[in-house]
Amino acid sequence: MAYRQWAIWFACMGVLLGDGVHAAQPLPTVSAIEVPRYLGAWYEIAKFPNWFQKKCVANTRAEYSLRSDASLQVVNRCKLASGQMDEAVGAARQIGNASSPKLQVRFAPQWLSIIPAVWGDYWVIALDDNYQWAAVSEPGRDYLWILSRTPRMDAQTYANVLLQLASLGLDVQKLELTPQD
Repeated sequence: MAYRQWAIWFACMGVLLGDGVHAAQPLPTVSAIEVPRYLGAWYEIAKFPNWFQKKCVANTRAEYSLRSDASLQVVNRCKLASGQMDEAVGAARQIGNASSPKLQVRFAPQWLSIIPAVWGDYWVIALDDNYQWAAVSEPGRDYLWILSRTPRMDAQTYANVLLQLASLGLDVQKLELTPQD
């Protein structure tokens, strides 16, 4: 718990010392992503609480793979209070060119994919040069996930990510750490 408190304090200090206008500005993304490097397993380190993950109590992760139509398959898994694993299979598509950091995801059935409302924004807003961690949000800054290639992130890296996210106008105090067994 001390690690989280220290990291949040560190990020908050950055916000207090900043100009405070970022939240009103459009959410910037990274300049580009290399999809082949982004594929594979990502572990959820922290997230903004949301209604669709309320049943998840630990070990949340996502697996991204390329589909034959050049879109991505997304498989989200998490541990439930019962100890069982829950799984949701969805799809993702890039908005724009082949290196666009802006994607849309859907977990609704394929036949509903023509309805725009079933797609949610998935914007890569921070990304490690070596693709070892990423932060994902959406234009309204209502959702945020910090992801890592490993189930745990060291305290210094986490603190640096929080500073970066706070500078983008995200309320990092809302983040909750994801337990890993």
